[in-house]
Amino acid sequence: MSDIKTGNFRWRIVLLLFFGTTINYIDRNVLSFTMIDETFRREMLNLPLDHILTQADLNTFKIQYGEVDTAFKIAYALGFIIIGWLIDKIGTKKGFSVAIIIWSIAGVANAFVGSLRGLMATRFMLGIGEAGNFPSAIKSVAEWFPKKERAFANGLFNAGANVGIIITAAAIPYITLHFGWRWSFISTGVLGFFVLVAWWLVYNKPELHPGVTPEELAYIQQDNQQEVGQTEKISWLKLLGYRQTWAMITGKFLADPIWWFYLTWLPDFFNSSESLDQKLDLKTVGLPFLVIYIISDGGSIFFGWLSSRFMQMGWSLNRARKTTMFICAMCVLPIFFAAQTNNIYVAIALISLATAAHQGWSANIYTFASDLFPKSAVASVTGIGGMFGAVGGIILSYYAAPIRVEFGYLPLFLIAGSAYLIALLIIHLLVPKMDAAKM
Repeated sequence: MSDIKTGNFRWRIVLLLFFGTTINYIDRNVLSFTMIDETFRREMLNLPLDHILTQADLNTFKIQYGEVDTAFKIAYALGFIIIGWLIDKIGTKKGFSVAIIIWSIAGVANAFVGSLRGLMATRFMLGIGEAGNFPSAIKSVAEWFPKKERAFANGLFNAGANVGIIITAAAIPYITLHFGWRWSFISTGVLGFFVLVAWWLVYNKPELHPGVTPEELAYIQQDNQQEVGQTEKISWLKLLGYRQTWAMITGKFLADPIWWFYLTWLPDFFNSSESLDQKLDLKTVGLPFLVIYIISDGGSIFFGWLSSRFMQMGWSLNRARKTTMFICAMCVLPIFFAAQTNNIYVAIALISLATAAHQGWSANIYTFASDLFPKSAVASVTGIGGMFGAVGGIILSYYAAPIRVEFGYLPLFLIAGSAYLIALLIIHLLVPKMDAAKM
């Protein structure tokens, strides 16, 4: 990406962010797999362990599970308000540390609940803490990378989300089957404390870091002249007055709920979809998820690289970002057919393409905060966008379970297929030239 003489310590920071995102997604996604364990379902519904679950029991569980998921997303939205502001206030290093501590404690606490109501409380706490990951990571990338490398750097660390899901899909069914669902939460919840130690020992701003050469620092800060005099903290109310903020909000509000839908409901889709000719359980669900999220990893990295590559070819930021996002939006369109095919392999292929495209979309939408705003506002803008993304997730989560019970998965996949093109159209109307906010 650049002359090797500049040094490459910044890529170690990306690696650290990658591991943080991986653990973040492991902790949030454990529930998606434990929720198909029959022992877990019985205990959450306060039923005897030898009770045979009826369809009415399963429908009740899915409705209440949807309420738990909604509580998590409400907390996630609130967490963006709190943690995004905190990171810009006290700095990336301290702010992210606070977030890791909160989500790790909550991750372990999930193991000690005895009902869906208790789970709602621990997942609420988890949502508050986990909201700190992306504002911290995006601000770190803005601090450590010039604009022409940020989409690629975002794509790399964002790939940790898929790796987290892959690890969860591989490990959680095994742990749940052999040691019980409580150990699934305990064994994953403690991982965050290892990330916390690594983060505290390694991270600092590039101008303060002994591992950065003068040449690399100059390379990192090549865009800084554009931000002279823009170091003051900017209120959320003021930021909401910029159309650039609303472009970020649009990209998150319409796309994030789709990703949340995948994380929450895909295990159930493969376990109980009426259209598929095969049904998967805890023993067999892991392999499809390995395929889906390995391909998603490729999408995150490839589309992040593609946007950066377009800029290296001389394309404008506007053309590079929007062309890449248009390609991503087109790749999601066919997903509705996954709810109609009876061939599980076709469904896996279509979902894999859609999730890869979503991650490519995310790698580019994350750059909006640093493309359009000074570094002093990046975490706050990311927090605003993330909050609205979570609000969109809350809305879809609230209706997903009733829609799924009443109509199946087709309406939900139709929503998923159309959301990105609608979002891109609105973004283009808001920022036709991707001009930076004048502050």
